[in-house]
Amino acid sequence: MEELTKTEERVMQVIWKLKSCFVKDVIDALPDDPKPPYNTISSVVRILEKKGYLNYKAYGKTYQYFPAITKAEYRKAFFKKMISGYFDNSVESLVSFMVKEEQLSKEDIDKIKDIINKNK
Repeated sequence: MEELTKTEERVMQVIWKLKSCFVKDVIDALPDDPKPPYNTISSVVRILEKKGYLNYKAYGKTYQYFPAITKAEYRKAFFKKMISGYFDNSVESLVSFMVKEEQLSKEDIDKIKDIINKNK
């Protein structure tokens, strides 16, 4: 799975939320003000389709886009890459970082322990 740029990921977040859409729908759903040009978003959507993130249904010269992968599938691949790239494939390093740098509360740590215990 090819990595997404920040702009591509932002557009995918909108498409995952909409589930099925036209380029105009994506533009309308973006929080940007002023809205980005139609051609810019259209280009990003075509790149996402070429990368395999989107499928489409053609209506003449108009295309309705929908996700080819779920947000959960992307999250899993991205998370695996983050752990391998930044934490040397060590979940222990990730958790240690979260505890030290993010200053997790006791409540957060207890929730994490509960999740671990439920999945044993």
